[in-house]
Amino acid sequence: MSDTIAMSNLMDRIYRRQRHLYDSTRKYYLLGRDRLIERLSPPAGARVLEIGCGTARNLVAAAGAYPHATFYGIDISTAMLATARAKVARELLSPRIHLACADATRFDPVALFGVPGFSRVFLSYSLSMIPEWRAALGQALAWLPPGGELHVVDFGGQEELPRWFRHSLRAWLAQFHVDPRDGLAGEFAALEDRVGALRTFERPYRGYAQYAVFRRA
Repeated sequence: MSDTIAMSNLMDRIYRRQRHLYDSTRKYYLLGRDRLIERLSPPAGARVLEIGCGTARNLVAAAGAYPHATFYGIDISTAMLATARAKVARELLSPRIHLACADATRFDPVALFGVPGFSRVFLSYSLSMIPEWRAALGQALAWLPPGGELHVVDFGGQEELPRWFRHSLRAWLAQFHVDPRDGLAGEFAALEDRVGALRTFERPYRGYAQYAVFRRA
């Protein structure tokens, strides 16, 4: 629990001011978020969870794209959630988007939202900010039923981009405690042996990003 509190305090310090400009600045380099939303395709009546929902930008967009689904978001930063709640209320989406403060590596949807699980779970540029990211993947999969899908988009290895760009990007990201998960494909490969199947793994934008879809067995 002390680790959760420490991480919450760190995220609040990082985003206390940034959250007011977050959506207007991140659209230039958090590439692939809208592609993820387009591919979610939740079934009718589905519950969809975003882990690390930030300002709720993605949840609002997804709620507009899928009016037949109900959306949920968790974030460890209370500062980000304050912005998210204001955005959801402003868009008149409070009946369809539910938010809670929680640790991505240990949360219970029954306790948080009164629901048993989700048809879709997604992480959009949040996995690279979660120190125990493998535990977060395991937690996401734990609350999916058979046939449910986990979608992930995040920074990739930038393997097809100039070396100077890769080093500069990673040095800049490190200032915000962002660490691209180069082991993501390998982790999903290991999970295939136990809990499901990797349906999609792509490295769009010349490897700038990585996008995965994992289906629960």
